[in-house]
Amino acid sequence: MLFCPTCANLLVISQETGYNKWACNTCAYEFPISKQMTSRTKLKRKEVDDVLGGDAAWEHADSTAVTCQKCEHPRAYFYQLQIRSADEPMTTFYRCAGCAHQWRDG
Repeated sequence: MLFCPTCANLLVISQETGYNKWACNTCAYEFPISKQMTSRTKLKRKEVDDVLGGDAAWEHADSTAVTCQKCEHPRAYFYQLQIRSADEPMTTFYRCAGCAHQWRDG
């Protein structure tokens, strides 16, 4: 995308006079296209944030006697978050003390 240096509006490609040119629809600015114009910008991907706190959320978590669905270990760490509306019950997140498998209840 190119912008007009006079009025800062977007330039469009026009062929009104028989040759290609960048033209502004707002003012009289024109720029002839005499060669192929390409430009590439490699965008950097944003790192995905763990919305539930990642490993730091489990540092001080309590444990309880609940069986892991994956390895059947008898204990798991847990914490609770209110992720729905206030009149709904809290959601409990579990992490197996044996295999670190994670699941939620509620």
